[in-house]
Amino acid sequence: MITLRFAFLLSVFALFAPFCGNVSAAEAKKQAKSNQTNTDDMWVAKPLPASFPSNVTHHTYRSAAMKRDVGYCLYLPPGYAADTTRRYPVIYNLHGAGGNETRTVYNAEVLHAGILSGRWPEIIVVFPNGGRSTMYQDSADGRFPAETTFVKELMPHIDATYRTIADRKGRCIEGFSMGGRGSTHLAMRHPQLFCSLFNQSGNVYRTSEMAKTVAPNAWPGNYLGTNAAHLLANDPFANLTKNLAAIKTSLRIQVACGTADDGHLPTVREYHAALTKAGVEHTYWEVEGLDHNQRKMIEGRRDTWFNFHVESLRRAGAELHFVKKP
Repeated sequence: MITLRFAFLLSVFALFAPFCGNVSAAEAKKQAKSNQTNTDDMWVAKPLPASFPSNVTHHTYRSAAMKRDVGYCLYLPPGYAADTTRRYPVIYNLHGAGGNETRTVYNAEVLHAGILSGRWPEIIVVFPNGGRSTMYQDSADGRFPAETTFVKELMPHIDATYRTIADRKGRCIEGFSMGGRGSTHLAMRHPQLFCSLFNQSGNVYRTSEMAKTVAPNAWPGNYLGTNAAHLLANDPFANLTKNLAAIKTSLRIQVACGTADDGHLPTVREYHAALTKAGVEHTYWEVEGLDHNQRKMIEGRRDTWFNFHVESLRRAGAELHFVKKP
């Protein structure tokens, strides 16, 4: 386990343990409200921003699971059009609650500048639409198959449409808040699909245990239902144990959170502790005094962000290409 000490030592875990399974009242209310409708404008951003960062475009794919079009934004590296035989690794960047596929496209600006400078290799970035508050999980009632459309429809669509390295050695997943939570869920559940995970301030809940103490009309019961098997299948801690061998050998993990992010820090620390106890090597850091703010989290740590993914890709055996300087 690698620890970057941007904050005080983690000896205070025990103080937060009693709260690690709880969802705040505000978050539960937000989740319940945002999942009451399932409309086309929830799954394709409207209106689109007046402009996008360099090399970012907007697209849709037809989802049989959703029975509608679903939007995504795409960043293609500067050399993509020039060499039609070259394949590229992909980062899936997942947005937070209440957002859509346009929410975090500004992240492409950081990567683009680093690619042009020669710091990082050329990488494709996909910004999916994960719904307003799905946590990138399938709802029990079938109305929100967010995981199904991501794994079985979006990823195959990306691999079929663009020149990707179409296996785990060429795939990274990350996200902030709900995006961090969703990326952790997907990576723990499907570690064979990714070589790198970066959870940025995303809650990691023991959903199978929470259902025993939380009312059915509150999360997770109001979204994941009350079926024990479904709750267990969506529990990242249970999936960590179930898929531990694959996670240890195939997936590099980075986790970060602010020390003033009271709504997320307790479960993030609990996940860090679980990884440590399981013997999973990972990078963990905290930002002293930071609340729930991705831009401030990443500011000054941009190298830490993409260096981690690039090293994961290198270790996994992905062929990496850098922009040639004149």
